[in-house]
Amino acid sequence: MGYLVRRALHGLFLLVGVSLLVFGLVAIAPGDFYSELRLSPTVSPETIRQLRMEYGLDQPLHERYLHWMVGMARGDWGASLTYHMPVWPLLRDRACNTLLLTVSATVLAWILALALGIWAVESGKPVFNTLAHGVAATLVSVPDLLICLVLLVWALRTRALPLGGMASVDSAALGALARWRDVFVHMVLPVLALTLSALPLLLRHVQSSFAGAMTAPSVNTARAYGVSRRRILWRHVLPLAANPLITLLGLSIAGLISGSLVVEVIMGWPGLGPLLLESILARDLYVVIGAVMLSTLLLVAGNFVADALLFAVDPRTREEHA
Repeated sequence: MGYLVRRALHGLFLLVGVSLLVFGLVAIAPGDFYSELRLSPTVSPETIRQLRMEYGLDQPLHERYLHWMVGMARGDWGASLTYHMPVWPLLRDRACNTLLLTVSATVLAWILALALGIWAVESGKPVFNTLAHGVAATLVSVPDLLICLVLLVWALRTRALPLGGMASVDSAALGALARWRDVFVHMVLPVLALTLSALPLLLRHVQSSFAGAMTAPSVNTARAYGVSRRRILWRHVLPLAANPLITLLGLSIAGLISGSLVVEVIMGWPGLGPLLLESILARDLYVVIGAVMLSTLLLVAGNFVADALLFAVDPRTREEHA
């Protein structure tokens, strides 16, 4: 358990470092939320000073950071200057939408990568292996922006799927099952964009891991004893290939979370991405910091899950950190 405790502490130190960096960058940027109000003749300088004092924007940087950290320890993420509400409820709803996309895309991308990678290696035919490499090389050369635009153009021309948003205008009048179906239809495009973005890296690693495991001495011994190819694959090759793939799981979750912020903006999905962009443009200090911190927390949690899985399935990891 010492290994997991150390990984958790590493994640905590990372969160503190990110908070220092983001808070400093956002706070020292020229201007603030009330800068544009100074240009309005209807707002007096005294009113602006009162507003800055109310939200603590007149305090020195280190005092604002300490006050924010104390509030975070109590579960207070600050207040949004734009929405005039606590930051946490605002982030919570958007984070749930982001997680819905990320988890769905992670599961779908891994299913496709494992199926295609195992099929290419297990078939034993070079043409299938070459085909899988070709698919991965093609997709990895296409930027996420282009993938999103192609999917949007296709959906616009075929009208097969809705564009933007998370629900239809009349979704409130639908039944529970119909509302879930409506959300599912709206999330198809962003999930597909995230899946196509993550699939090349996963497919290449799956192929590499399984191809390397197929040449292991234990696999050659089982093959010499006449063990069936399928039994060799599931009983011998899969455990050998599992360790690097579990490590890759944490990296893929991190990549999908960061990629989802861009896809959400392009696809109009109401997640953390659009909220973060709007808050940066509006200079909504605590929403920006909260959104970055929550995204980092999700990345740390994803990597910790991968570390825990690796610790559970790999005896060597447990022995090294016993």
